[in-house]
Amino acid sequence: MSIFHDHKKLFTAASLLFGTLTLFVAVIPSLYNQKNSVPLYGAIPLTEAQEAGRQIYISNGCVGCHTQQVRNVDMDKTWGKRPGIAADYALSTRKSIWQNAGTLMGTERTGPDLTNIGERQPSQDWHLVHLYNPRIVTPQSIMAPYPWLFEVKDKAAKGDIKVAVPEAFMKGQKGIVVATLDGLNLVAYLQSLKQVKLPDGTPDPKFLYKKEKKEAMASAAGVEPELNGSDLYAANCMACHQQNGEGLAGAFPPLKGSKVVLNDDSEIMVAIIMNGYNAQEQYGVMPAVGTNAGLSAEEVAAIMNHEKTSWGNNAKKVTVEQVKKLMELAKATAPVQ
Repeated sequence: MSIFHDHKKLFTAASLLFGTLTLFVAVIPSLYNQKNSVPLYGAIPLTEAQEAGRQIYISNGCVGCHTQQVRNVDMDKTWGKRPGIAADYALSTRKSIWQNAGTLMGTERTGPDLTNIGERQPSQDWHLVHLYNPRIVTPQSIMAPYPWLFEVKDKAAKGDIKVAVPEAFMKGQKGIVVATLDGLNLVAYLQSLKQVKLPDGTPDPKFLYKKEKKEAMASAAGVEPELNGSDLYAANCMACHQQNGEGLAGAFPPLKGSKVVLNDDSEIMVAIIMNGYNAQEQYGVMPAVGTNAGLSAEEVAAIMNHEKTSWGNNAKKVTVEQVKKLMELAKATAPVQ
């Protein structure tokens, strides 16, 4: 065939072939998905600050270690209440014809998935400390620190957001650590990452390959399943209050020896878990962990009993029935959002 002896014809044919493949395999399906995928009701477009934070997220290569996709397998229930669907990414559009920054789904989970991090960890204080040096709040973390998102000042100016960095992590520097605008914008973007609830009446996509649960086995045997308070504490509380219950000075209060935890009247403790807390200037704002995570009375009771009997604490345990009543009371007194 003469085409193989004529480089112009050969390269022209190859270019037409790959151009046609690109058109039908990538471009047309992409345009189809963009046309037929609309944002879910309740999805909120990014603010200017959040969009700026998204660009910081991209420029720092966060997508290399963190995904934003909940797959339809049982193990991904940790990252979201349902598998992801196309509509979840409908607001993520290209910035220009040359910039493909539409979705940040990622391909690796060297770090945890961030699809719902705004619900799992809404605390600005925690994110700032974590970005400055992840080992402050998670000693086993392999994530790189991002100190260039912060400044060390002799004195904080009006409006500065101070970061509670322990002296051991200051590397000999003296002063007060404050977040830069880039750092605050990145945190704003992370706080915006929340999985939108599907409209009422819409069936949730199902997780596949479900594992047999111990609770189901216990129920079949006629035994009331006992929840592991230590595991629940690790999943919902440990990131701030630490494994040893000592918290982090200037950021998160200790539970070890806490008057609230040791009090036999647990009304305040349940209210804090369900409604959050913002009454002490020396600590950051605690989010409504129980409400955000949808914790049941059984789960809240297990967490409370773990905290009441750990790290040298020796307080009276609570029952599920007591917690149910206190949760109703906390719901009635919750601040209006």
